Amino acid sequence: MESAISDTTTHQPNQSVLVIDDSVFALDVFKELLAQLGVKDVQSAPDGLAAKRLLASMPKQPDFLICDLFMPNMDGIEFLDLLAKQGYPGGVLIVTGVDTEMLRLTSFIASSAGLNILGTLEKPVSLEQLSTVMGLPIIS
Repeated sequence: MESAISDTTTHQPNQSVLVIDDSVFALDVFKELLAQLGVKDVQSAPDGLAAKRLLASMPKQPDFLICDLFMPNMDGIEFLDLLAKQGYPGGVLIVTGVDTEMLRLTSFIASSAGLNILGTLEKPVSLEQLSTVMGLPIIS
């Protein structure tokens, strides 16, 4: 596991997170973990293409984005490239259960493109890891 912790991230009420992952199980796990960090506004998408559409319809960009690397239709790498081109200002966490070398490379490229990469995590992600990388305290 590799992570870069942002010192500027602080817990504020009404934070929002968009989770992009093609695994329904992973989405459910992230929603549960985020609830334990006090995040009530959690949206999800099964791939980058659906996330692109969802972001376009949101009145306000989410504070955080958790993105899996390997998904159908539009994978995490393509989606992160799109986010960088759009100047997404929130914190980004990249996750994968498959290829840790690709995780590190993607993080480097996304960070170089201007995204605020909070860290990279291998699945399964623990509550403590998520809390540390996002800079949010465990509240329940």
